[in-house]
Amino acid sequence: MQLLKCTSAAMILAAATLWTPPLAAQQMQDSARFAAVIKSLPALPPVQPGQKQIAIPTAPAGYRLLLKGSDRVPVINLNGEISTPLTDATVNLYFVLQRNADNAEMDVPMTVTVPGKYGAPAADQPFVIPALREWHGYNGSFTLPAAARVMVDPAHAAELQTVAARLAADISAVTASKKITWKTGTPAAGDIYLTLSGADANLGEEGYQLDINDIITVKAIRKTGALWGAQTILQLLQQSPTHNTLPKGITRDYPKYAVRGFVLDAGRKFFSMEFLRNYVKFMSYYKMNDFHVHLNDNGFAKFFGDNWDSTYSAFRLENSTYPGLTAKDGSYSKKEFIALQKMADSFGVRIIPEIDVPAHSLALSKALPAVASDKYGRDHLNLEPASWQMVDNIFKEYLEGPEPVFTGEEVHIGTDEYAKQEAEKFRAFTDHLIKLVEGYGKKVRMWGSLTHARGTTPVKSAGVTMNAWYNGYAEPREMIREGYDLISTPDGWLYIVPATGYYFDYLNISRIYNKWEPNMIGKEVFPFGHPKIKGGAFAVWNDHPGNGITAEDVHDRAFPAMQVLAEKMWTGYNAQQPYETYLAKSKQLPEGPGLNLQYKLDSKDSVLIDYNFNNKKDNSGNHRDATQLVNATLSGKLQLKGGKSYLQTPVDAIGYGYTISFDVKPAKGNKPNAVLFSGPTGSVKLLQQQTGKLGFSREGYDYNFNYTVPADGWTHIEISGDNKGTSLYVNGALVERLEGAKISFPNTKDKIAKVQTLVFPFKYIGDTANAFAGEIRELKVLNKRK
Repeated sequence: MQLLKCTSAAMILAAATLWTPPLAAQQMQDSARFAAVIKSLPALPPVQPGQKQIAIPTAPAGYRLLLKGSDRVPVINLNGEISTPLTDATVNLYFVLQRNADNAEMDVPMTVTVPGKYGAPAADQPFVIPALREWHGYNGSFTLPAAARVMVDPAHAAELQTVAARLAADISAVTASKKITWKTGTPAAGDIYLTLSGADANLGEEGYQLDINDIITVKAIRKTGALWGAQTILQLLQQSPTHNTLPKGITRDYPKYAVRGFVLDAGRKFFSMEFLRNYVKFMSYYKMNDFHVHLNDNGFAKFFGDNWDSTYSAFRLENSTYPGLTAKDGSYSKKEFIALQKMADSFGVRIIPEIDVPAHSLALSKALPAVASDKYGRDHLNLEPASWQMVDNIFKEYLEGPEPVFTGEEVHIGTDEYAKQEAEKFRAFTDHLIKLVEGYGKKVRMWGSLTHARGTTPVKSAGVTMNAWYNGYAEPREMIREGYDLISTPDGWLYIVPATGYYFDYLNISRIYNKWEPNMIGKEVFPFGHPKIKGGAFAVWNDHPGNGITAEDVHDRAFPAMQVLAEKMWTGYNAQQPYETYLAKSKQLPEGPGLNLQYKLDSKDSVLIDYNFNNKKDNSGNHRDATQLVNATLSGKLQLKGGKSYLQTPVDAIGYGYTISFDVKPAKGNKPNAVLFSGPTGSVKLLQQQTGKLGFSREGYDYNFNYTVPADGWTHIEISGDNKGTSLYVNGALVERLEGAKISFPNTKDKIAKVQTLVFPFKYIGDTANAFAGEIRELKVLNKRK
């Protein structure tokens, strides 16, 4: 979605938030009368130990008090039934006071504490992200035995075998020393046991019970709950100094919000399918369950000479109906997108595909010019019959047939930021598209814009979920009155727009941790447990195509945001864990088993790797010995011979906050693009293209320093990088820092950032196809920027 340069107003916090009742004719004095009736209500009686049902206060004559929501359903469900928690639990209940005469309603939030089986929560519960909702500790710890097993209840083997197999593999990845097996059967001491029997029926789709004693037992109602229990086990093992112990104790764990999401703009920046698959694993590790992939979008015409033909646009999914629609610089085949969704399902993550229409649609109008708006710009569809037909055809291609491309239950139809002068046409188009998608058995998500696009044309709301991002486009209270469910996606809190200077480059995670939950949308604050607030989502929008932001840069921003928002959407406010405590402990956790998307390396000291090239040995003590020498020699220096010539290391790349130090002696006659280092994150070149300068390339961007390495002599080089830029030092002196540059455009004073970061490629010293000819000696990698 295109972004406004405005920030939501300061949040209004209130113990009881009133919302306009559904009867439009209700006057202010009537609201005052309602408020007076609410004030007269008796307090919710305290819950006593062993109590099975809450005692709802009696409403005055002519009114009813109805329980409509609970922010802790596994403790107090919507029938008012109580399940005793492990420890004392505060539950926020959402009642409405309803007048019998006309069914007019007003919010009545109430809070009650339910006594726990073991009393008050302990202050020292084990750290995981998101925090456990209930925990009671036992004495001692569980130690994973050498012959550890994951055992599956035979009655649920078909449902749980993928969870068991993955847990066994992930434990092996975390411990790096144990071969874990899994099988069905009865557990013995030292085993991990998974079952879908015996759990509290109120735990819901995602809740689980984890009992760590002589046996680790995970009980859940559904497979997803068992999966989340497995992720908790993995996080606890990750933090164990020996990666094989867990504190003994028992937890009941369950989410506060059903939707815990991340929105990725893949329309204006392409992300590989490998990146998306890794993000499914990453999100699953933190119990984030909603991955919204924005599949099409375009840049701003002013940065492309105000020429729509030149303005960047992309539609990322293979399309057969309009062959020119699919982006040529990166796209996903139908087959691999289907596979992504199936893979995500197995990790407890929903893929929400979004096709954004009728604005943000330049890719469509380039493929079929007849659908472009002459009045509002070609990124707007004209909403004439040709554009309706094109959009119908696109959605039909992905929705129809026995094996549709969009396999999940929900599909996002965009519908944001269209010219409000055409509000009636926009509303008719939106209503049509909702019904089209629902006709294929899917639920619809949308951005909405129905406050912005006011009109009389009805738009279906029942069963439709709206991302509420900016209240000027879709005022949340108004949308709830109309019947929409909401996902809290407030721009002033949760929008990352890398290197643009507006919204957030990095989210303010301390502010989010201390002050935000999904019940807050812009300036509006809804009572906890409100049934129309389904959850929340944060977003990365890549507004400026061509600015040099890489997938690694996006991840550097998304990682801390993912952690803190997992916390706020599963657990909510956690008074027992101050932000400083959370932040320090969060750094102990990675993206997940087998993932290292930040390319961080552990080290005994500041030296990560040290090669003197007498042999393949790493002299840092970190055991990162080189693995393979191809068409090259070692003799106190590494001699590379050009073409396919390299020393392979066990490290793909070096993440931000590094210095690579080495001496280099190029042979004469190296050709343009001769490579010093290469790997999955790019290449460092002795000669960047035709410039003759030292430089680097990644993701289609080519940069060079203002320096040429002389041939036939030794030069000491240091390349140092962080998330802001990349520096070159020669013989100890700074030559250039590539940071803070801007790209200018004709006909506008606006500029965009030129991002020149580098996650340093290190899989090959040299290259598999285009290595430089020459020698390197005394190579060290340090874990700090110079």
